[in-house]
Amino acid sequence: MTRVEINITIDRPPEEVFAYLANFENNPKWQSGMKSARFTSEGLLRVGSTYVQQASFLGRRIETNFEVIEYEAGKRVRIASTSGSFPIQVLREVSVSNGGTRVHAIIEGQAGGFFRIFAPLLNWMVGQQIRVDYANLKRILEGR
Repeated sequence: MTRVEINITIDRPPEEVFAYLANFENNPKWQSGMKSARFTSEGLLRVGSTYVQQASFLGRRIETNFEVIEYEAGKRVRIASTSGSFPIQVLREVSVSNGGTRVHAIIEGQAGGFFRIFAPLLNWMVGQQIRVDYANLKRILEGR
């Protein structure tokens, strides 16, 4: 089981940061390996909303469906995969921090199928990449 916890501060208002994070179609803009993401449900974001994303990892194409399992407007969203090679849950929350926004994220997953044999190495690689991705998010949102 891989568990990565991230805490970063972004010099932007919390509502702006949350709106960006909760629009999963933005994922390819700041997450490496992410090729596309699109909502498969209609209407406002809520518990039960769904989306699909395509990524590549170690040369393999990965398509994963997600469902929103927890949602508090402007503050917190938790998603869980409903298909794919990596069962995963992601929590993203924002709060006010010294005039900016504190982003707290917890990513938990389990390598499956082909990837299971590389689990120890994958845990380290995924953790490193997630840290880079959230630094990239900060850079994008702060306009640097």
